Amino acid sequence: MNLSDSWTAEQPRIERTSASEAVFRSLRSAIESGDLAVGTKLSSEATLGAQFGVSRSVVREALRSCAALGLTRTETGRGTFVLADQPKQDLVLGTFSSTDLLEARPHIEAPAARLAAERRSAADLERLKSLMDAMRTEDDAGAWVELDATFHLAIAAASGNGVFIKVVSDIRDAMATQSETLNLVAGRRQPSDAEHQDIVAAIEAGDPDAAERAMHHHLGAVRGAVDHLVRNGQQ
Repeated sequence: MNLSDSWTAEQPRIERTSASEAVFRSLRSAIESGDLAVGTKLSSEATLGAQFGVSRSVVREALRSCAALGLTRTETGRGTFVLADQPKQDLVLGTFSSTDLLEARPHIEAPAARLAAERRSAADLERLKSLMDAMRTEDDAGAWVELDATFHLAIAAASGNGVFIKVVSDIRDAMATQSETLNLVAGRRQPSDAEHQDIVAAIEAGDPDAAERAMHHHLGAVRGAVDHLVRNGQQ
């Protein structure tokens, strides 16, 4: 019997609403309390899904957020192991960390938004509005994250600056992982939609100062959510 089976077998089945968040919170609580000790190998995604009463994709999303916090590590062919009983002071986002993103993005995306307000074409504006509308109506969390990353890349494209486009494209995967974790744990999806709307409104109005401010406000809110998540324990 896997070391984690006895613990997960006693857990209540999770309702479908906010299932990934509920699974994540349950796993995180067990890891931080020591019920799932450092070094424990977790059950497979299929087994965890059956025990919680959710799909494998829900479990996979929860585990990605555990890994982003530095609580677990998944090794190909071996499984997922508890790595630490407290979150790191940084999110692990593949090649980059959350600190990397938080330090760099204001210097890339704020001027990109400013230039987008000055240079955007009608097609650029239509693309941004379409992505914003799709995000507001998207029910699938994973699909929303992809739309979010595409939205930020579309702003870089509207800036007409090839360097901004390349940099945002290169950090896209890390941005998506960070967004997924913040949406799951810190409820950032609806606030992000509202912040995106402010950015697009400024770009549409051709107001570079407002576009730059709106992007700084959005990225500042992201920074606040990350800081709260990694420094203040469970939400």
